[in-house]
Formats: sequence, structure tokens, C-alpha cells
Amino acid sequence: MKVYVGLSGGVDSSVTAAKLIEQGHDVTGVYMKNWSQDLPGFDCPWREDYRDAKRVAVDLGIPFELFDFETEYRQRVVNYMLDGYKQGLTPNPDIMCNQEIKFRLFLEVALSKGAEMIATGHYARVIHTKEGAELHMAADANKDQTYFLYRVTEDALRHSLMPIGDFPDKQSVRAEAARLGLATAQKKDSQGICFVGKVGIKEFLLHELGPQQPGTVLDQHGVAIGEHEGAIFYTIGQRQGLGIGGGLPYYVTGKDMAKNEVYVTTDIQDTALWRNALRLQQVHWINAAPTEQKKYQIRTRHRAELVGCTVEMAENGATIRLNEQVRAITPGQSAVLYEGTRVVGGGIVV
Repeated sequence: MKVYVGLSGGVDSSVTAAKLIEQGHDVTGVYMKNWSQDLPGFDCPWREDYRDAKRVAVDLGIPFELFDFETEYRQRVVNYMLDGYKQGLTPNPDIMCNQEIKFRLFLEVALSKGAEMIATGHYARVIHTKEGAELHMAADANKDQTYFLYRVTEDALRHSLMPIGDFPDKQSVRAEAARLGLATAQKKDSQGICFVGKVGIKEFLLHELGPQQPGTVLDQHGVAIGEHEGAIFYTIGQRQGLGIGGGLPYYVTGKDMAKNEVYVTTDIQDTALWRNALRLQQVHWINAAPTEQKKYQIRTRHRAELVGCTVEMAENGATIRLNEQVRAITPGQSAVLYEGTRVVGGGIVV
């Protein structure tokens, strides 16, 4: 098949391209230029990543193209993230990048150029069936990235390959890259915001939105104990970076954007930190909607433990009943539903 591979300049996408060539596919490498702006104190890594991606394509002897999605990335991903933070939410830009850029825009352009499939270096598995396609967890549970992929459509999955998902661990991927003599074999994994670089979220928000109005920090008794630098910088369950010294550690339990107040507690068992149910909106189901009262598992953030649950469908979303209490469920983040290793879908936490 004719396959367009998203080459990010990292080892995972490099091995993806190499494995597809070994399987006999007609492979073209594509670097997606989604962000190129340097930030104060942080250089955007796109030039280095582009150079590494191009070098891999040359080493593999495949055509190489650059797709410039910078305008669309700002409109569909960055603005989505900024709007969410301004509303007091904690949105996930990686999930929106997969939905809007990699598995919508990249797919559309690749298909228009004659590709039959696209491929990425995600740690996930796509299982193609007679009826369509399913998204399953990676063989390496520690590296599994299906949490970030739950909003991808079944139609996009029909045209997608993710061979890295079959590798048992990251070491095996690096070993394969070394065996193939790829320049990216020992390149470190990228950190920070998707495509922007290793800049922290606070620094990025300050750059994009400017300094925020300070406000009051209130403890579980309603007592003012300090001042925050802007409510948008704080998320439920946060412990570090509160600027409140001495005594027991504080955890963020909530915030009021209208009052510009942040609420904290020293009690790790505070009921404001724990929930046994959550409500989802903007739900997306990959293959079919879940069956009510059937037993599923849910992940409320990347790397969080899977928790047993049941689903109650509603006209504008779904309610998830958890088998046990879960800490720091955060509005704006995603919760992802699983049936075994299969990703059912999920939604945005209200």
C-alpha cells in the first residue's frame, strides 16, 4: 500500500517508517510543521526535528515532504487550549492535536495525494476488521498512548497504521532503530506541550495571555492563607507550585474564576478531592456507544489506574459511576472508557 508516515524526528516514527518499508509498503515520510515560534527562554525544537526527520527519510531512501499546518494548529489546538484555561478548565492539547491535526488534516491531505493509509509512531494498536477498525491498548502498558487517541474516528482508524504498538517496550524500539542504523536511535523523547517544546504550561500561558490578576487562596475552613498569581494556573489536585510555605502540604480542590479565588485543603481525604461519579460532555464513541449497566473500565488521566465503572447515557453526554473513589478528577480533562484493551471512547469532564 501507499503509506504516508508522520516523521516527527523521533525514534518511534523513524522505526514506524522502517517497519512499513520492510513489510513492502510504498512509504513517504512527512514532517508536520505545526509550531515554529520560539518563546522567551525556550527554543522551539522544530528545526532540529525537521532535520532529523529528513535525515531518517534519506537513510531509508524514501520521498520526504513537509506539510505546513501551523495556521490550523493555532486555530484548532492552541486556541482551544487557551479558551479552556480562560474558562477555568484544564484542557488537553495533545488529544485535540490528534483529533484535528494528525488524524483529520494530515489524513485528508495524504489521501488527496494518493495515499491509501497514514501511519504514526503512537504506542497503540489499530485492529482492522471486516466491519471497520478498533483502537486497542499498546503491548507496552507503560507507554500506552490510547488515552490521547480516544477522539479519533473509526473512519480515520480504517486508514491508519500504528506498528509501534506491537513492540513490548521502548528499549525494543531503540534496539530496532540501532539495528537499522537510524540516526534517531538514542534521541531523547520530546517533553512539554505537543509540538511547542519543553516549555512549561505556566510559561506558555503567560506568553500567550500575559500576566494574570492575583487573587486569594482559601483553605478548607474558608480562611485566606495566601495569594495566587492567577487562577488559570491551578488545577484540581495540584500540590506543587502553590507558594504556601510551612506545615502540611496543600492540595487544590477547586477555583472560582468569577471571584478569582483558589481553594485548597491540607486534608488528603477531603471530600472535595474525591469523587465516585463524573459527568462527561462532548462524548465520542469510536465504534458504538457503550451499553448501560455493562461493566467497563475508565482512565481519568494519562497514566492513571483503570477503574471499574458503569455508564448512564444522557442526551448531552454521559454519567460514569465509579466502583471506587478517584482523586483529583478535573473539569476540562478527558476520561477514557475501555472494554478490555479496546478503547470505547470518552468525553470531557464537566
